[in-house]
Amino acid sequence: MKKITTIKKSLSVVCRFIIPALIVVSALSCSSEGDIRQIFTNRSEPPVFLDSRAVSPTEVVFNFSKPVQVTSVTFNPELEVNEIHNGAEVRIVLAQPLEPGKKFTADILVEDANKNTLTAVETFRGRNDRMPKLVFNELRTELSKQKVEFVEFFSLNAGNIGAMKLFVSTNSLTEPLYEFPPAEIQTGEYIVLHMRTLSDESVDETGNDLDLSGGVEALSTARDFWIAGNTKRLHKTCAIWITDQDDKIIDAVVLVEKAADWGKNNTAAAAEFLALSGAWLSPDGDDAEGTWIPGYADAVSTSGTTNTRTINRDESISPQACAGNWYISATSSDTPGRENSTKRYTP
Repeated sequence: MKKITTIKKSLSVVCRFIIPALIVVSALSCSSEGDIRQIFTNRSEPPVFLDSRAVSPTEVVFNFSKPVQVTSVTFNPELEVNEIHNGAEVRIVLAQPLEPGKKFTADILVEDANKNTLTAVETFRGRNDRMPKLVFNELRTELSKQKVEFVEFFSLNAGNIGAMKLFVSTNSLTEPLYEFPPAEIQTGEYIVLHMRTLSDESVDETGNDLDLSGGVEALSTARDFWIAGNTKRLHKTCAIWITDQDDKIIDAVVLVEKAADWGKNNTAAAAEFLALSGAWLSPDGDDAEGTWIPGYADAVSTSGTTNTRTINRDESISPQACAGNWYISATSSDTPGRENSTKRYTP
């Protein structure tokens, strides 16, 4: 009798393992091989870091491909963390507001529900909600000796330009060529972004001293910034635009030298994107309700430009992002950092 009882207990133990296994096998048997593979892939696949940005003066968001939990996070320069909200969108609340436009680096370690870990080292800039309205004012697309290509802006109001982004279609339609460091700008300022750096004395003027920078064409009448390196970045046929931190376009200009060049340097694609965004208008200033697709005749003609015959916005009329507001200055009438010359080039 004792032997029979022992056998029953053994069968009971075996059944406890066999029955769940049968249930699992039965469930898997109803799924395709692809479904089964996807189940195990989803469990084992680690999270992927997507992007990050400051969404308020005290909050930074990090986006991942799946929900995660923050294991550790450090910042450079150092920042004190008040709260961490986990998930596919990790929201970190800081103890003190970030300096607008200042660059920070975050080293963040996260873990998903299956214990997969990921370390991401990412740079971001402090939230800047005080960006001024800048308009493109003068452009030089040609290099001659020490006089380099430049983009000049004019400020219609005061604010901070930190984290403002410059895009050039030759470089990319989605990645900025340059991001401005924090700097307080006054109404009526000229800001010159020199597209190369050819001397050590050419430094960014982020403070009140507009005589700080040396280098050719660094004037006390303008605030000077410099892109590192000695590479051509601005062409006679290209599109350029600036945006805020939410990718809203602040101003734009589309350039073309001749009809045959319209497809070069992503110009046509960029012009269409800018027009559909309402950021580039037809030559008479009409946006055609956001449905207008521009052609080469709707861009600013750069035919005839040289190192001293620059592309100028007509400062006597209200600034609009359209070809009708632009002209080529006469020979030796380039004016980086100063009011545009009214002398015009006649072909």
